[in-house]
Amino acid sequence: MSEQSSSSSAAPHNPPFRADHVGSLLRPPELLRAREDRKAGRTGDVELRAIENDAIRSAIAFQESVGLQSITDGEYRREVFYTDFYCRGLGGVTVAYDPSSIDEDAFFIDRQGHKLPLIVPRVHGRMRWRGPIHVDDFKFVGAATNRMPKITIPSPTIIHFRAGRRNISADIYPDLDMFWADIADAFHRELAALHDAGCRYVQIDETTLASLSDESVWEQMRRRGDDGRTMLLRTYPEIMNRAFAGRPPGLHLPMHLCRGNNQSHWSAAGGYDLVADTLFNTLNVDSYFLEYDSERAGSFAPLRFVPRNKTVVLGLISSKFPELESKDAIKRRINEATKYIALDQLSLSPQCGFASTAPGNRVSVEDQRAKLALVVEIAREVWG
Repeated sequence: MSEQSSSSSAAPHNPPFRADHVGSLLRPPELLRAREDRKAGRTGDVELRAIENDAIRSAIAFQESVGLQSITDGEYRREVFYTDFYCRGLGGVTVAYDPSSIDEDAFFIDRQGHKLPLIVPRVHGRMRWRGPIHVDDFKFVGAATNRMPKITIPSPTIIHFRAGRRNISADIYPDLDMFWADIADAFHRELAALHDAGCRYVQIDETTLASLSDESVWEQMRRRGDDGRTMLLRTYPEIMNRAFAGRPPGLHLPMHLCRGNNQSHWSAAGGYDLVADTLFNTLNVDSYFLEYDSERAGSFAPLRFVPRNKTVVLGLISSKFPELESKDAIKRRINEATKYIALDQLSLSPQCGFASTAPGNRVSVEDQRAKLALVVEIAREVWG
């Protein structure tokens, strides 16, 4: 490793752990069937909840068995990673696939060139925090493991980024300042409620900044009346800091940056260069889960902006594809990163979750296990 990597750092590592993960896991078939049965009215909420509980207990045991120290519920109660927080929790929001998004050159795409329409939220009512959204989820996981439970919640900016002003009711929100105020208030209350319940590890899943690092996305935003560069460097960071301000001490808040993750498809490409200084030195978060599994993420050079009191979890293992990475190749990539950041500031994880949407990525349960086990094995060999 580089000479820089041997120097000391004030950055914490517990959490994030040297071997960590983003959170979502492949749903078991029986859970997917149960959710379809509930939609069709063939079963009820009580029956679905019991199946979810059993599946989550199995997911917790799986995470423990591969050696992970941060434990999630696999996001098994969610259809899409952000819908429970906004649609069920705050209300006033619905989401649907928008086939017209493909015609507008905005879509998910896979490595064969196949396209999926974007999931577009629409705001039709006032968004209000009415009570804890994920506290019960945290308590369930906490009661089932002796390791650290982690709750994942979506970014404060995702609804605006995906919806645009045209899908945010002007009758409900004639002024976007009210829209942002409702979201910031919800984050203040939810983070406080989680902390009061004993949660100390809350991950923000953030898709806007990494997506806006792709300048082709700026054209999509221009067509709807937004300036992509302004959103990237000023508006969205300001909203995030407003939402995270005053969070309880002792609550570790990492941010996972994602370029889209839906059934092994993605929606953007571009390195962290444009946003690096803002991301690492302006945003009020404690650490970063960064996608670095493909050339779409750019180089490690932006890591030179990371201050010494923050950590970066390198997402070098793909959750999108079944091929198992070479241990030696991943170690070389970690070594390459230490040209720009100290080894002691780094950890390792997959680049994203395995199922940001309920159908999951095109990998098997065996692939998922092998990749998470590889993360743990490499972390032990690199950091001890």
